[in-house]
This record gives sequence, structure tokens and C-alpha cells, in this order.
Amino acid sequence: MSDNAILTSALIILGLPLLSYVLTFFFGKKLPRKGDFIGVTFMGAAWLLAIRIFLTFWKIADPSYRVEASFTWIDLGGFHLDAGVLVDGMTAVMLMVVTTVSFFVHLYSTGYMHGDRRYERFFAFLGFFTFSMLGIVLSNNLFFLYVFWELVGLSSYLLIGFFFHKHSAANANKKAFLTNRVGDYGFWLGILTFFTTCGTLNYFELFAHVHAGTIGGHLLAWAGVGLFMGCVGKSAQMPLHIWLPDAMEGPTPVSALIHAATMVAAGVYMVARLFPLFGPTALMVVLYVGSITAFVAATIAVVKTDFKRVLAFSTLSQLGYMVMSLGAGDSVNAMYHLTTHAMFKGLLFLTAGSVIHAVHSQEITDMGGLRRKMPITFWTFMAGTLALSGVPGFAGFYSKDGILGSALAFGMTDGHYIPFILGILAAVLTPFYMFRLTFRAFFGKPADQERFDHAHESPWNMTVPLIVLGFLSIASSGFKTADEGWFSRFAAPYDLPAVAAQFDLSTPPAVHGLVVAHHRAAPDISAVAEHETGGHETGGHEAAVEHGEGHGEHAAHEAIHHKAHVRAMIMSILMVILGIGGAWWVYFLHKLDPASLQRRLKGVYTVLQGQYFFDEFYAATVYRFTLWWAAVCAGFDRYVIDGIVNGTGYLTRMMSWASGLFDRYVIDGMVNGVATVLQGAGEGFRRLQTGRIQTYLVYSSASVLVLILVYKVL
Repeated sequence: MSDNAILTSALIILGLPLLSYVLTFFFGKKLPRKGDFIGVTFMGAAWLLAIRIFLTFWKIADPSYRVEASFTWIDLGGFHLDAGVLVDGMTAVMLMVVTTVSFFVHLYSTGYMHGDRRYERFFAFLGFFTFSMLGIVLSNNLFFLYVFWELVGLSSYLLIGFFFHKHSAANANKKAFLTNRVGDYGFWLGILTFFTTCGTLNYFELFAHVHAGTIGGHLLAWAGVGLFMGCVGKSAQMPLHIWLPDAMEGPTPVSALIHAATMVAAGVYMVARLFPLFGPTALMVVLYVGSITAFVAATIAVVKTDFKRVLAFSTLSQLGYMVMSLGAGDSVNAMYHLTTHAMFKGLLFLTAGSVIHAVHSQEITDMGGLRRKMPITFWTFMAGTLALSGVPGFAGFYSKDGILGSALAFGMTDGHYIPFILGILAAVLTPFYMFRLTFRAFFGKPADQERFDHAHESPWNMTVPLIVLGFLSIASSGFKTADEGWFSRFAAPYDLPAVAAQFDLSTPPAVHGLVVAHHRAAPDISAVAEHETGGHETGGHEAAVEHGEGHGEHAAHEAIHHKAHVRAMIMSILMVILGIGGAWWVYFLHKLDPASLQRRLKGVYTVLQGQYFFDEFYAATVYRFTLWWAAVCAGFDRYVIDGIVNGTGYLTRMMSWASGLFDRYVIDGMVNGVATVLQGAGEGFRRLQTGRIQTYLVYSSASVLVLILVYKVL
């Protein structure tokens, strides 16, 4: 494919789900099957185009190769903003991930959602959700990344609360939307910091500025943490993880799409895409947040009995792994695990939907023995479970062990072993809770005979996606690690000196008169160390010494890297064996009664069942403070603002009333009095001038008599 063909195909992929949304939303009720074939067909076409782009970059096999195009969106003289599309190896992989999962979710939904009274609107919202995520993947600058970021939040609100007539669903979508606003506020501040300092929002221009030292020190750390706040919200990292378990109130296909390829993947993708913008301090925050999330979520999943909630906390844990990998400086394995995880987590949620569709319950306490009734669902679920557990030979083994190896190597290099310890503990809990789920739902005797009797295998439009995703859960890794297999053709650490050279920013300039320290990228144990001479030429002997030291340092890093990955792989396999063996001992052989263990560890069980009481803590602090502050603001508005306004109005009315009285009785009185006097005088004089001679003679005679009388008296 030529560059123009790649860009055209990418724009068509972006436009197809949007067109599907428009047609289905406005005309779905008038179309056959309420227009579901539009969404399935358009997403199938987008999937084929994504495969074409994927194969093109496979042949190119150059992770640094990219195709980018942009046009002017806003030009206000001093403020210029472009809209653009970026297609590189990472984009090609994400296009495959999003379109693959979305296509099979669309197909699956034709069976799962059949008969729903708002069937056409569900497919419209699926298309809008996919469009929003594809916009994130294809954007080439932070502004449009943020635009589509918010559209993902909107579409998740619509789908999580699709059954809005249920009180729990209505609360869940509001909780997801508002929780993400907290993270997005920090994300927006990070974007503004980079734009204010560097004067651009284009990804690679920002990378060049960071490499050149335009922004560094504490400002870079705070800006990086701000960007990461967006990931904390979207990818449900602690402490903003509380929305994701409640998001299970949406239809199961929505859960599959959210957890596998869209919303929660957006945060990890964003950090991986913008990785050079995160300094050492920000990455340390990323490392610990991810590792804590991975462990805490895994412990909660151990006690949950809701089928989808177990998988939801599993997603939280796996997202923690990805974020931990990013914090350890390994963005490649983070994206590799995002890719493989999308396949088996999408599969697991769709199999959960198949089970729920059959037994009409989400509680594993109502299940049991379903493998005999639902063989396709069972075997595909097993494929997803083995991949998620990290069993060798399945996709999750290669990607997750790469993350654990990077975390251990980081600990061996910098002395931070706690993230690796938390990660390896989560690695033993993952197979335990997944096989607990498997044994209780698919093995043993039916817990509810009536539900079991009515259970049946799902129709073909639900089982075909399970089979395809089951195959991808095994083979999507190519049975090799990220640096040895197919993924190495698509993703590699950014070559920052080359990027900086493209924008003539190889030396640190002073921007806006602000002088900042040169930014030193976070240590990457897989990269060759660079030695900068500060613009001074180095003699031949000194250069040879530095060259030798560089090779020696690189060799040492490679040795640590290899040793860490071997140790991590061995420990991970042991953890898988312990986890599966523990679940088999407790839930298959029944050698230990879980109920008695719960009674003995009542405090621990209560904390885990209460999900560490994050919701209760927020209710007692953040929510209560928010309500109190809202009451204060309402009181201030009612008694101060409204008091001033209403008092001013009352005073104005009183002054108007007094002014009216003065005007009526004084001003008008004087005017009317003069008029009355003049009118009376006029009336009197009118009576004197009658025009009759005899009257005038009488007046004259009377006047003479009066004058005579006055004269006589005086």
C-alpha cells in the first residue's frame, strides 16, 4: 500500500462506525432487523481494512516508519491548530485490536440482544463507541486525542446505562462518567502545560522538545503526572478504579468491548503513545500505581461470586500489569499485553454472556456442571482462562512474563523490588480466582437444577465469535515474546535523537525566556545508553573510551535484562502451578471448606468483600464534603447572592413607591393645582363675559354703587 492508500484506508476505518451510528440511530426502526446488519457489515469492512494496514506494516517491519497527514483546523494568527492522522506500527496493531473485538461484539450482539426493545439504539451506540476509540488511535496531536477521549467517556455513559430503567445501571453510568471527569481534569492540565511550554500539540514535535530540554525538571514531572491522571481515570487505576466494577450493569457485549478494546485500553495506549513525555519522577508514580492496582484488584476477585465482577476485577489487575510495565520503562511489553489481553478478555466476557444468557443469572452460586450443557462455551472459556492465568503456550504467558521480567530488571537496576513482588503475588492469585470461577460454574453438580435443565448452548452468532477469539487467545502472541516475535515489527522504543533532528531541536533551546534543566529520559534497560558531549568535539582516544564504556554498560544492562526475564519466567510458572493447584484443591477436590476459612478470616474476608471500602471512604469524605460544600454554596446563593439581589429589588420597589407618591402628590399636585386655579379663574372670567348688554349695565351699576359705598365709608 502507498502512503496515500494507508491514510485513506485509516480514514475509512474511522468513518465506517460513525456512518453505522448515524444510519442505525436515525433509520434503524424502519430497516429490516432494525438495521443490525449495518453495524456488522460496516465493522466487518473496517476489520478487513485494518488487516490490510496490519499486513502492510508487517511487510515494512520498521517500527519507526510512520505516515502522517494534517490540515489546518483553526488559524487565529498567534494560535494555530491542526487536525491530523497518524498511522505507524502501534496504530496498525491498535486498529487490528479495536476492529477485531468490535466486529465480533457486533456479531455476538445480534444473538445476545435479540428482542430488546431498543435493539437498534444499542447497535448505534456500539458504532459510536468504536468510532470514538478509533479516533484516539488515529489522532496525531493532544487536542484531538482529548476530543475523542471525551467522546469515549460519553459513549461509555450511554452504554453502561443502556438499561437506564434499572436504578443500579443509572447510578453506574453516572459514577463512571463523574469519576473519569476527575482524571480528565488532570489530563487537561497536563496537555495545557505541554502546550504552554512547547507551543505545539503534535506528538512528535513534543517528543523533540522534551528531548531537547524545552521542558524538564519539576515542570515535566507535574505535566507527566497530569497526563497520567487521564490514564488513572480511563484505565481504572487506583484510586479512581471504583467505576469499573459497577460498569458491569451494562449489557455483557458492552462489558467485553469496554474491557478488551476501547475505554480501559485508551489509558494504557495514551501513556505508551506519549511515553517520551513522562520523566523519571512521573514514571515512578506510574510504576507504583500500576503494581498496587494489579495486586489489590486480584485479592478482591478471589472472594467475588458475580461472574462478570470477577472478570471486571481481573481486568483491573491486568491493566495494573500494563501500567506497571510502562512505569518500569517498558512500553513495548505493555502494548503487547494490551494486545493479547484484548483477545482473551473479550473472549471471557462473551463466554460470561453466553452463560448468563443460558442460566439467567450472574451468580456462580447458581451454576455448576455447565460444561456438559455448553461445551463450546466451556472450551473457549478454558482457552481464555489459561491465557489469562499465564499458562505456557497461551498468549497471556508471553506478554505477562515480559512485564514481570521488566519489573524485576527495574528492581535489580534501581532497587525498587516492591512492584515486582506485588506483580508476582497477583500472578498466583490470577489462576486461583479464574479456576475457582471455572470449577464452580462448569464442574461439579448443578447448584440450581431448574436453571441447569433450561441451560443450552448459545446460537451460532454467539459461538462463532467465541471460537475465533478462543483461537486468538492461544495464537495471538505467535508463541514468542515481544522482542522476538511478530510484535517487534510494529513497536520499539522511540528513537528520540532522530525525532529531534527532524524538527531541528537537537540542542536545548530557551523557550518563552524560560530556562529549564535538560531532561534525562527514564532508564531503559533495553536501550543503548547515549553519551552527549554538550556540543564539544571529543578526541579520538576519549571517544574510544566512551564507546567502550557505552558497550560495557549496554552489555551489563542486557545481562541484567536476560537474568531478570529468566527468573521472572520461572517464578511466574511456579505461581501459575500454585494458583491452579490451590483452586483444584479447594474447589474441585473440596479438601478445604471455603465457608469455614471465611469464618476464620472474617476480618480479611469482610475487607475483600467490601472492596477495601473505597466507596464507603469516598462516601464519608469526598461525597460528604461535596454535598456539604454544595449546601454551603446553595446557602450562600440563597441568603447572600439572592439576598443582595432580592434586597436590591425590594429597596428599588420602596424607592419607586416613594417616588411615585412624591410625583403624584407633590409634583402632580403643584401642576394640577396651578391648572385648577387657572381653570377656576377662567371659568369665573367666562361668566363675566356673557356678551349681553343688560348684564354689563348691571355689572357697571353694581360697580358704581360699590365705589360710592366705599367712598362714603372711607
